[in-house]
Formats: sequence, C-alpha cells, structure tokens
Amino acid sequence: MGQVTIYLEEEIEQKMKLAAQAANLSKSKWIAKIIQDKVANEWPRSIENLAGSWEDFPTIDSLRASTGMDIERESI
Repeated sequence: MGQVTIYLEEEIEQKMKLAAQAANLSKSKWIAKIIQDKVANEWPRSIENLAGSWEDFPTIDSLRASTGMDIERESI
C-alpha cells in the first residue's frame, strides 16, 4: 500500500479532522475515501438508486412517436 504526505493549512486541517470524526473514520481512511470517490469509474450508488424512480417518465417509444419524419439524404 502506498503512502502520501500532504501539507494542509491549519484551518483546512481542522475542518478535515472534524469531517473525519463525523464520518467515524481515521483521517487517513477519510482522505482515502475522498480520493477513491474522485477516481471511481462508475456511477455513485445515490445516482444508481434513482433508476426507475420516475413512474411517469415517458418510454423511448412515446418520445420517438412525437418526432417528425427524417428528410431524404442528398446523394453525394
């Protein structure tokens, strides 16, 4: 496991300590979680949980039904 040294201004360090305590995490684990969240290549769980939550959201067929016909393409 790698180690990283960071330097923080006192005010920022105090805010970080309070946030880590509020999350019931060590400072190191709190910082690692922030970094993991920033480099993740997937949707956050809070966004995934929204899938299907709009009962009245139109279907793709109903959205496409209201569009007009395409015009013919010009030959090249």
